Amino acid sequence: MRRSRTPRFAAPVKIPAPSALLRFLPFLLAAAAHGAVGVGAPPLAGAEVILDGSREMLDAKWTYWAGPRFASALPIKWKVVPDPVDRGTVVQTDDPNVPRGRFGAADIVTKKAYRDFRLHVEFCVMNEGGNSGVYLQNRYEIQIQDGDATKHGMGSVINETESPYFLYRGLRQWNAYDIQFRAARFRDGKLVEKARVTVYFNGVKVHANQEINQVWGGANSGIDGGNDGGKGITDTPGGLKLQCEGHDVRYRNIWIKELDLARPNTQFSRDN
Repeated sequence: MRRSRTPRFAAPVKIPAPSALLRFLPFLLAAAAHGAVGVGAPPLAGAEVILDGSREMLDAKWTYWAGPRFASALPIKWKVVPDPVDRGTVVQTDDPNVPRGRFGAADIVTKKAYRDFRLHVEFCVMNEGGNSGVYLQNRYEIQIQDGDATKHGMGSVINETESPYFLYRGLRQWNAYDIQFRAARFRDGKLVEKARVTVYFNGVKVHANQEINQVWGGANSGIDGGNDGGKGITDTPGGLKLQCEGHDVRYRNIWIKELDLARPNTQFSRDN
């Protein structure tokens, strides 16, 4: 999702101070020795591959999110194109019905809805300023945005955490999010526990059991975005959504494993 109040390149990307980098040093060293998360991570036992770069799987497991700004039509217009780095094909966020920056016009979402889950997503931003996003339950966005290292930027739980931008590999390179998510909990129809998420970015843990306060971006952003300014979360499962903003961002190797997390703890090891 893009903010509209300031130009994307109003200021150069800010690199974290050395003290911030040192905070991640143990995780960086550990990530170098493990391959269970990060680019190329294979599906866990019991996980379902939901995007493999083929047209067949795209049409079988995904559809458009018909939100208030929806402007496209089935079949999905996103393209299947050659992998820009490796062999095979990948899915490109390219829909002719979407002017740049108009999120919600042609986003795609899984036909299946989810509550708690472990998720792996690989993405490649092709051009400067490229923008997309991974929406958990079609609500909570993990941002993809080249050139933005703010709380609205790359790798952030959008508007709620700092961006771990220094882990981003740059344009035309594959990056990976490994995510464990626990949906909000309700009792007698009232919210009693907010959603929580743990995120690894390119093999490094960057968000640990982070509480998520709301849906950002309004009604065009996702489920509950128009409820009480995004704070009116409802007890409804939602699909995994990928955002189209008229930019060339590519996806491959997306898999998901459904979980039932009894406790409000989403922490997980890179080894399993």
